[in-house]
Parts: sequence; structure tokens; C-alpha cells
Amino acid sequence: MNYKTFFGFQREPFAQDIQLEDLYPLPGLKAVTERCLYALSLGAVSIITGDVGSGKSTALRHAAGKLHPSQYRVVSIVATTGPMADILKQICSGFDMDGQTNSLARLIRTLKTVVIEITQRKQTPVLIIDEASLMRLEILAQLHTISQFDMDSKPLLPIILAGQNNLVDNLMFHTSRPLASRVIGKSHLEGLKYKDMDGYIKHHLKIAGVKEQLFPDEAILAVHQGSGGLLRRANFLAKGALVASAREKCQLISPEHVRIAATEIM
Repeated sequence: MNYKTFFGFQREPFAQDIQLEDLYPLPGLKAVTERCLYALSLGAVSIITGDVGSGKSTALRHAAGKLHPSQYRVVSIVATTGPMADILKQICSGFDMDGQTNSLARLIRTLKTVVIEITQRKQTPVLIIDEASLMRLEILAQLHTISQFDMDSKPLLPIILAGQNNLVDNLMFHTSRPLASRVIGKSHLEGLKYKDMDGYIKHHLKIAGVKEQLFPDEAILAVHQGSGGLLRRANFLAKGALVASAREKCQLISPEHVRIAATEIM
């Protein structure tokens, strides 16, 4: 008997593909969305930083979910350590444009053409770049050029950047200042406090179809301490603890079950 059957889950608990309406109201999530929407309204740049697994991608999904497709054309890409041409090709592909060239000038011209076409249809193009902290400094030095229109008098392409904490450090370099000067909103996501971890775990059990509180206070504390409050690690610990508990046919999770789960993850 697997753990889902043992505990009576109706769907996968602590899943990554959770629906937006089922998201737990994480601290700072509303503020992140408000900053992003403000940057979008001005055609500017907003950045989101946080440790690995702190919920940056979730925050991006939440913010993007507020954008009605009739009003916004959203393109989301994942940054790499590759050259500027690779980033531009990803963006062009996201906008359904042909980017099969290594010429930066042609790629930028193609991208600007589609941005103008979108704005002429009374939509706002939006560029979201996740893992932006991976981008080379020379890319941060050039990225602002794709949002310059009519001698930089028309901010037509707002950008949201999300990455680890070094993203802010990279934007402080002199070569990155043209892009950094367009930032009008900064959000930083931290690990959950114990109280929020308690609510987070209970919320996820509930939406997965289990009303019983499978995690006593001491088990929640073990998840909180073992994860440092970081969501991704907390999800893995909680799910692993459920598996360990089901193997022993225990109806309640113990700190020992969390410890066993911790031995299986990095």
C-alpha cells in the first residue's frame, strides 16, 4: 500500500504543479505581486531574489496569474550561462518569432518589431526571466537595449527578473547600471517562520483531501528546522516523512520520520 492510499489522499500532497487558487498565502507574496504589477504599469523592471527553493518561481506564477491574456502577452524564459544571442533566441521563440540567427542586431530588431506589433494590438508585452542570477555580466550590460524604443522615451517592454541573492550584486556592477537604473521594485523571499510552516503544511494536507492533522507540533518543528523554512526542501521532507510513516503503518508523522526523509535528499 502506497502512502497516498494509506492516508487517503485524493491527490498528490505538496505537489509542485499546485493550482494558483490553491496556493498558500505565503508572507510577502502579495507584496511581490504588487511590485511586479507596478513595474508593468510603467514599463520598468522588477526583481525577485531569494535562496534556492524559497518560492521565487511560485511568486512568478502568482504574479503572472494576475495578468489577463487579453491585456498582456507574457513570455517566460529560464536564463542560462550562455551568450546574449541564446537569451534573445529564447525570447523571440516565446513571442513566436523566428530567431534563427546569431546576429545580435537582427535578433534585437526582430524582438522590437514584435513588441511594437503587440502594443499596437493594445496589449502589454511582458518578459519574465527566471534564474536571472545565472546570466553573464555582459548580458546584464545589454539587456536594457531590448526595451529601448523611440530614443528610450517609450518603455514598451517591462521585465521581471528572478534569481538568487547574487542577482542584486551583479546589478551593482558599473556595466549593469543601465539595466539597474530601470529597477523600481525589489522583493526578497526568505524562509518561512515556524507559524507559517505550520499553516503551510496543514493547508497542503487539506487541499490534498486529508482533514486529519497528520503532523503533530514536534513533526512540524522538525520539518521547519530541517528545511530552514525553504519551501522546496520542506515539501520534500514532508512528503518523505509521509512515505516513512506509511511504511511503518503509523497514522501520525514523528520527528524520526522527518529525519529518515532528510537522509534521502540533498
